[in-house]
Amino acid sequence: MPIHPTAIIDPSARLGADVTVGPYCIIGADVEIGDGCWLQHHVTVMGPTKMGNNNRFFAYGSIGQQTQDLKYAAEPTYLEIGDNNTFREFCSVHRATSAGDKTIIGSHNHFLSYVHIAHDCIVGDHVIFSNNGTLAGHVVVEDHVILGGLSAVHQFCRIGTRSIIGGCAKVVQDVPPYSTADGNPARARGLNIVGLQRAGFSRDQMRSIRAAFRKVYRCGLNNAQAVADLRGQELTPEAARFTAFVADSKRGIIPGSKAGVDDGDDD
Repeated sequence: MPIHPTAIIDPSARLGADVTVGPYCIIGADVEIGDGCWLQHHVTVMGPTKMGNNNRFFAYGSIGQQTQDLKYAAEPTYLEIGDNNTFREFCSVHRATSAGDKTIIGSHNHFLSYVHIAHDCIVGDHVIFSNNGTLAGHVVVEDHVILGGLSAVHQFCRIGTRSIIGGCAKVVQDVPPYSTADGNPARARGLNIVGLQRAGFSRDQMRSIRAAFRKVYRCGLNNAQAVADLRGQELTPEAARFTAFVADSKRGIIPGSKAGVDDGDDD
């Protein structure tokens, strides 16, 4: 049965075609659920929340609850979720804090059990959060990021595209694109070589990323000097993205490992 008789659905909620709502689910007011979504059982979705198509929510998820931020004063805030996401058991995702603001999650993401995404976060596409991965408020996670189990990201940090964060890491500064990060607090361990290879990056692309990474982490320059040097060169789009990320960092980027960084072979 697509809608189980024990489910409680607010009359103002809008459900698309072929939506499955399992036993003891609760769907609150101002919730919009797209076509083909599936709620297993004991899932709570509160609004205002809008989601796209073919999202899957496993047992005991809590989606669209009000922010835990103590500044919240009952203003209307929002959660938006894209398409084809999977939220495993006990995931929690909160709406934004200030009036009119949004927490935003993209598409094709996989969130394992007990993942928490706090208020005002922006999560891109094709990310994987392992069990108990946690984002504090206002975190930005770009596309194709992997967040290890039991890791935590401090508020207002940014996690760059195609980076990978090790399990149990404590991230308190920005993680540049294409990097690996681990430790407490997290440090840059090197480039995500295996991830880039699996994604089909060419040798030339990887060489350009490596050169930018080395300029920032291995040349003894401060970040401003490294950025100025890189911007004086002809950069590939990947190296330019890495450079712009470092230049735009408000919290500063994570430092390099005390044991040095592994940025792969020259080939």
